[in-house]
Amino acid sequence: MRRIAISVALSTMTLSLAGCGVLNATGDGASASPTKGNDITVGLLLPEKANTRYDKFDYPIIKDKVAELTKKQGKVEYANADASATRQSEQLQNMIDSKVDVILLDAVDAHAVADGVKKAKDAGIPVIAYDRLAEGPIDAYISFDNELVGEVQGRTLLEALGSGVDTSDKVVMMNGSPTDPNAKQFKEGALSELNGKVDIAASYDTTEWKPENAEANMAKAIAQIGKSNIAAVYSANDGMAGGVIKALKAAGVTTLPPITGQDAELDAVQRVVSGDQYMSVYKSYPDEAEAAAQMAVTKIQGKDIQFDALTQDRVDSPTAKDIPARLVQVSALTKHTIKDTVIADGIYTVGDICTAKYKAACAAIGLK
Repeated sequence: MRRIAISVALSTMTLSLAGCGVLNATGDGASASPTKGNDITVGLLLPEKANTRYDKFDYPIIKDKVAELTKKQGKVEYANADASATRQSEQLQNMIDSKVDVILLDAVDAHAVADGVKKAKDAGIPVIAYDRLAEGPIDAYISFDNELVGEVQGRTLLEALGSGVDTSDKVVMMNGSPTDPNAKQFKEGALSELNGKVDIAASYDTTEWKPENAEANMAKAIAQIGKSNIAAVYSANDGMAGGVIKALKAAGVTTLPPITGQDAELDAVQRVVSGDQYMSVYKSYPDEAEAAAQMAVTKIQGKDIQFDALTQDRVDSPTAKDIPARLVQVSALTKHTIKDTVIADGIYTVGDICTAKYKAACAAIGLK
């Protein structure tokens, strides 16, 4: 549930506090957090490996930021559950047993992990939900504005269909995993744009976000609707978009309909360049990951004023209300915005994107 939209005032406030020299202050009275020094351990639990962002971006960025904030005395203990809720519960228990100071948790299954979150809380270890809103007594939440992600996807898909779009245009929705609360928000955001404007001819919740499951679902949709009758495909992320494209090409589709995505994975950016995928949603992983590291360090060091400045939003989960949060903004990545997003932020270089296979397509859109 999106309660308050984040604004530039947050970063302005953080800078202003830094300028006043009060960011290292702790709160007064009984509400002040226990203060620890720089020799801290941040537990980082990430959910999967199918989406390459977690190992490639999130972990190294968080690790580097924790080191920077703690004068290289702090460390990150990292585990990836590879889409297994059971494995993640074990990893969470291991971190509790090893007495990490604070945990950043990106849940495989937001509901199933609630008991583990409570165990951490009982052990005096703060838990910050990262990227996905976990259930249980979490201390804070940081993610992208998930409803906005879906809105951007839906709105851009309508733009791709053009001014003649109407309710006869059949759209397939390839939603994310039913165990991921973000997937529900992406879908709700997309439907807020698509409902009443197109025909949602088929909709699937894709187990574990796996591209092969999306490919199988898309094959079902093609058989049900007919390959020539699909005007567009809403895919909640880039990995599944790849599966959707495989299914369409296997069915003999040569001119692909507009297909959405999310995460700006390199393969997806190249598909946008070539025209196989219409768009992705670019989410600044450095912004999210660095802010998460700041939240974790300031929380455990008792820098309450800085922590409050970083968490000016509020969200509700099924088990808790008014959770301190930060919601990071997103933007559409199309052929026309590649330079202003992933290249401008240093995520990829032109050389990374424009390999031999894509040089001609890159040149055609002025990417060189």
